[in-house]
Amino acid sequence: MATVKVDDTLPSGTFSYIPWTPQLTDKLACGIPISLNTDEWKGKKVIIISVPGAFTPTCHANHLPPYLKKYEEFKAKGVDVIVVIAANDPFVMSGWGRFEGLEDKILTLTDTNAAWSKSLGLQLDLTEKGFGIRTGRFAIIVDDLIIKYIGAEPGPGVTVSGADAVLAALQDQK
Repeated sequence: MATVKVDDTLPSGTFSYIPWTPQLTDKLACGIPISLNTDEWKGKKVIIISVPGAFTPTCHANHLPPYLKKYEEFKAKGVDVIVVIAANDPFVMSGWGRFEGLEDKILTLTDTNAAWSKSLGLQLDLTEKGFGIRTGRFAIIVDDLIIKYIGAEPGPGVTVSGADAVLAALQDQK
């Protein structure tokens, strides 16, 4: 159950990620992880997509791809930054982003040990499946560090955290 709600200030968090560069088109290139803090989103409209894991069936085929496909629609609605987070390491997240063709359109951020997701009350315990604690499946719209929408999935699948639901929520905010 989410411990944050609409109109709350987004809890601060620091993620690691590998910024996309043309050199990463070489499959043997790895890149160097750097840090990004949520405070860098001050004054920006940000979409945060959270998935339990890179390359996992629902995340890989149904959750992330529609955001890339509708990227221009998000930009037209004033979105400055789109990120996808998971508890995977930054090299896996970068590899997933390259496989999906994200380039610099959607940042792939690592929520190490799902610590930031836990601070939101949006972690997912997949210990029984051998995956440990993961980031839950959710989407958040943030405007100038204020939460405007939280779509946390109540069960398996993609509904309230999907690209169409988030686009509709952006429309409702105007």
